[in-house]
Amino acid sequence: MSELLAKTLRSSTFRQALAAILIFGAVVVGLFAYVFWATTNYVLDHSTRATETEMGELRDVFVTKGRDALIAALSQKASVPASKSNVYLLADPSFAPVAGNLAGWPPSAKTSVGWVEFRMRNGAPLLGAVAATLPDGSHLLVGRDIAELDRFTEKIKAAFVFSLAFIFALAVFASVAVTRRTVGRIEAVNATSRAIMQCGLGQRIPLRGTHDEWDELAANLNRSLDRIEELMEQVKQVSDNVAHDLRTPLARMRGRLEKAYHGEREAARDQSVIGEAIIELDGVLRMFASLTRISQIEANEGSTPLRPVNLFAIANEVVELFDAAAEESGVHLKVIGDPDVVAMGDRDLLFDAVANLVDNAVKHGRPKGQVSVEVKKSDGDSVVSVADDGPGIPLSEHQHVFERFYRLERSRQSPGNGLGLSLVAAVARLHGARVELIDKAPGLVVRLKLQQSGELRPFSSEGAG
Repeated sequence: MSELLAKTLRSSTFRQALAAILIFGAVVVGLFAYVFWATTNYVLDHSTRATETEMGELRDVFVTKGRDALIAALSQKASVPASKSNVYLLADPSFAPVAGNLAGWPPSAKTSVGWVEFRMRNGAPLLGAVAATLPDGSHLLVGRDIAELDRFTEKIKAAFVFSLAFIFALAVFASVAVTRRTVGRIEAVNATSRAIMQCGLGQRIPLRGTHDEWDELAANLNRSLDRIEELMEQVKQVSDNVAHDLRTPLARMRGRLEKAYHGEREAARDQSVIGEAIIELDGVLRMFASLTRISQIEANEGSTPLRPVNLFAIANEVVELFDAAAEESGVHLKVIGDPDVVAMGDRDLLFDAVANLVDNAVKHGRPKGQVSVEVKKSDGDSVVSVADDGPGIPLSEHQHVFERFYRLERSRQSPGNGLGLSLVAAVARLHGARVELIDKAPGLVVRLKLQQSGELRPFSSEGAG
């Protein structure tokens, strides 16, 4: 816990949260201070104006009716119960009291003109008054009890101090609470990362079921780990399959060459051995060429420019390319569909993908059977379908046939290296296309669906029974 708290206090999130709350608190305190200042000034200004008005009335009494009339007016005002919170004092030029309800002239008012605040003694109510000098040298003071305003001001000051302390405490608490949650989630990611480095890719970041941005991040990281684990498994599988598929041809080549090496030289036999070795090496080179081609396609994912291409023209060229091989096998190969179907894509890569589908259909379809390439539009997609009437692919194998070097048991004795559909999947992934395998019973349809616009969607391969 102490380590987590230390990380929390060192966290930039803590500092940012604390700064944000303090700024907010400063704004609130500033607004509060303005309201306090405006309120007290309004009340004080109202009292000042009322007192100055009353002072003016009493001065007029002195000027128009004389000193005695002023004394009578002060006595009358002081005797009214509603005015008991008001103070009045008439003093001679030496500040000695003459009339009024104030015991003596306040010292602070002797040198002040206008509004003055004072207390007659310690602990006495706060008074506010206006002082003036009359034409005969006498001094007149008119004021009122402003203790309520004083108490209001003290309460506001206390509330102000309390608010500052509360906002600061809230800022610290909220910053620590928010940061500890953030640091806790980050620490979970770090702990999983350390576990992965120590124990392998089997670890996953725990989800808390809050469905917030942290759970979303954890889910995305877990999906990334799943993908990395899948890719690592594919790399391992490819390595194993490459080693397995190379062992047999290389062993055969070595055996033939060793036999020819220890035998007597015969031109015809040596030429036959060399020819068979060349055929074996060509197969190996084709395998590496296919792997290199798939890697190049995957490396260019997202950077290959897509342009409008005519899928019917591509299908026609593929059929013409394989027409001779199909005729040799007794397979009837044809292209059907809409000549005006266009999709966004790379022409050469789409040609390779369709060519691999046709090659698989001719090789693995029914001898002397039918293979058709259909081009059409469907639900806003441009579709190329390659159909044969052979034995098809079991539904349980549909997802596996796109893996590199994966071959069905019945196909292991036929030529090939199990990379054709992997290349098709790589091209489909580059184009954001969908690949569907549909059993015709008998026969198989492989359908490649491309978008007619340039917006890519996530690649998916689907199988249907």
